[in-house]
This record gives sequence, C-alpha cells and structure tokens, in this order.
Amino acid sequence: MFKRVALFLATNLAVLALLSIVMSVLGLNPSSMAGLLVMAAVFGFGGSIISLLSSKWIAKRTTGAHVIDQPRNETERWLVDTVRRQAQAAGIGMPEVAVYDAPEINAFATGANRNKALVAVSTGLLRAMERDEAEAVLGHEVSHVANGDMVTMALLQGVLNTFVIVLSRVVGRVIDGYLSGGRDSGGGGIGYFVTVFVLDMVFGLFASMIAMWFSRHREFRADAGGATLAGRDKMVAALQRLSQTYGASTLPKQVAAFGISGGVGHGLKRLFLSHPPLEERIEALRNWQPNSGDVRQGVVA
Repeated sequence: MFKRVALFLATNLAVLALLSIVMSVLGLNPSSMAGLLVMAAVFGFGGSIISLLSSKWIAKRTTGAHVIDQPRNETERWLVDTVRRQAQAAGIGMPEVAVYDAPEINAFATGANRNKALVAVSTGLLRAMERDEAEAVLGHEVSHVANGDMVTMALLQGVLNTFVIVLSRVVGRVIDGYLSGGRDSGGGGIGYFVTVFVLDMVFGLFASMIAMWFSRHREFRADAGGATLAGRDKMVAALQRLSQTYGASTLPKQVAAFGISGGVGHGLKRLFLSHPPLEERIEALRNWQPNSGDVRQGVVA
C-alpha cells in the first residue's frame, strides 16, 4: 500500500511540475481558453503517459514478478519457448516473461513498446491449468501486446481525461457567471469550485464507462488472437477453466485491465467492468470465424 501511494504521489507531482514548465514556457494563463486546453491536455495525458512508460516497472514492483532470464526448470523453459514462438507468429519482439506469486488463475501483459513488453503468469495458473490451456492464455496476452492495447488504452484515457477537465471547468464558469449575476468573477466564485468538483466526478464516471467499454471490446479481440495463436479449442478450454475457478483478482489497478480474468457484475456495475462475462467470451469464441477479427459473432473490429 505504501508503494502504491508513493507511486501515485510521484506521478501527480511529475505532472504538476511538467504543467508549470509548459505554462511558463508558453506564457499561458490557465484562466484563458487556450491556457485551459493546455492545462487539460497536460493533466489529461500526463498521468496516462507516465503510467504507460513506467507500467513494466510498476507491474514488477507491485506483483513481485520474477523475470525469467535463465529458466530454472522445465516449466519456465516451456513458458519462455511458448511466448517466443507466439511472439514470432504475431510479428512482435520477444517480451520479457515473468512469474508472480498469487493464488488465482491469472496472467497479464504490459509495456509501452510492443517489441519490449512484459508477459507474466501467476503461480496459481501454473498449478491449475493444463499446458494447452496455459498456452491459450499466453496467446491472449501476446495478442494484447501485438494489438497495441496498452498504448491505445493510455491514449484513450488521456483524451477522456482532457475532455472531463475542459467540460467541467467551462460549465463551472457558466454557472459561476449566472450565480454572480453576470459579473466576471474570473471563475473564482463558490459556484465555480462546487460545480467543477461535482462535474469532475460525474463526467469522470461517464469517461470510465467509455474506457471500460473499450477494454471489454479489446478482450474479445485478444481472445480471437489467443485462438489464432494456440487454437480455438484451447482458448475455449482456458476460459472454461477460469469460469470454474474464478476468484477475486489480486492484480494491481495499473495492470488489472490487461489480465486474462476480470470481475463479475450485473446492471450498472457491468458498465464499469474491464472484462466481459466469461460465458459471453466463450459463446463468442464458439461463433468466431478465423481471420474475421473480433470474436463477437465474427464482426471485424
């Protein structure tokens, strides 16, 4: 917990320092529209980009993952050989391969560069899954890397953050002007701060829904990639194994969306899930036609 708080504070301090430098160099006033757009873009993209660039380091530190430099046993040798074969088939550079200690069946991929990524599996997965099932999971994660999902997600989050910051402050100024009787308060009235605070949360919720919708969409694509690299039957078997042994994920927030296993939920909660329900993913794979792209009823992504 201390490490996560420290990383969060360090990231925000870095963004604040970068914002101050940019605003000073450009001579922009945050109260002007141009200044607001620059401030929003720096804040919106700053945290996402810093998180992306440090994602491998954060993942290793928070999960305690052991990177396999030299395989210590036959299982580690199989992991490295399988990822190497799949990476070559997917046309990407060889990722780092790691194992982290966790009871759940899970795996994740992360990294800012598709040719220098990280693929990690849990000890729980190695204990509970057959080799064919584990091969499919690795194919799923390699597909995330090949699809550039980490970079795309960071850019989408940056765009959404920017819109949230701009919209909440523009609306805040309008309401502040109305409450002040049309007098120009420069966005410094109580109505402005209250409105911005509330709208940051409201617009942030809608932004999270959009981000999670995209996250669910890319899971279908990664399942299709896993089926292509390892075989559809193996991918279906892996997801069925997950559905039989599903438990709460212990992955840190920074990489949880890139794991093979996600949460469960119904109604409004479903809108905030990073992964589709496993039964939907299994059904989509059964209906998937090779080379069609997205596994959802064969629709091209």
